[in-house]
Amino acid sequence: MLSIVDSACEAAQAGGKILRERLGKVAAREKGPADLVTDADLASQNAIEQLLTSRFPDFAFLGEESSPADRDAAARSGRPMWVVDPLDGTANFVHGLLSFSVSIALVEDNQPTVGVVFDPMLNSMYAATVDGPATKNHKPISCSGCEDIGQAMVCCSFRPGVQRGDVEVSQFLNVLEQSQSLRRLGSAALNLCYLAEGCLDAYWANSVKTWDVAAGYLIAQRAGVHFSGVSGGSFDLWNPQFVATSSSTLQAAMQACLKVSNQP
Repeated sequence: MLSIVDSACEAAQAGGKILRERLGKVAAREKGPADLVTDADLASQNAIEQLLTSRFPDFAFLGEESSPADRDAAARSGRPMWVVDPLDGTANFVHGLLSFSVSIALVEDNQPTVGVVFDPMLNSMYAATVDGPATKNHKPISCSGCEDIGQAMVCCSFRPGVQRGDVEVSQFLNVLEQSQSLRRLGSAALNLCYLAEGCLDAYWANSVKTWDVAAGYLIAQRAGVHFSGVSGGSFDLWNPQFVATSSSTLQAAMQACLKVSNQP
């Protein structure tokens, strides 16, 4: 019998296959300002949902492309819940930039217990369970352990429609000045996996959603990554404004860079 994590990986591959097949063949529409969705997002989610709900009928399902009513019902159910982003990095996908992913987490008691992120273009499967190691294609991975922000490769996520006077821009400039290099790659799920395997040393986000990061959070955590809220405190799965780094020393340096007052 397939385990829960094996089924999650199979579902992610099913969604990823659809994304590969539809790459360059879909039209996008806006579901919000600069926030895109395509038929590929919807088809990927349908394939994932059919597989997972048929095998685990007692689990709730919350997908990025679910209706608000379905999301609310899933969140209120009190049952173990699949939290799914069927295409993380839609803007990249629409423009033919080959950096996007499928993200699937199982959340129980407000904590991810299984997480998988699949890169369908590189055929890379990242996975973790709450009591096991983080892996990439079944091989254990771990974060870099970088402590010096001057040597750190850092990544960030901005919300759609960010303006030059917004706090994110000041944060960006602070980190740009102090880090070795700064990137904005377009898939929060992959960013966390790159952090988990040591390709990135730090990552912060002010406006991602739960389905973007639930799986990647568990994978990165099991790889030794440190998490906190952007303004301090603990990582909040349902309000994921966070900074994640490869060491406690780098975490402190990043927190200092991100302490920017909101100015009118």
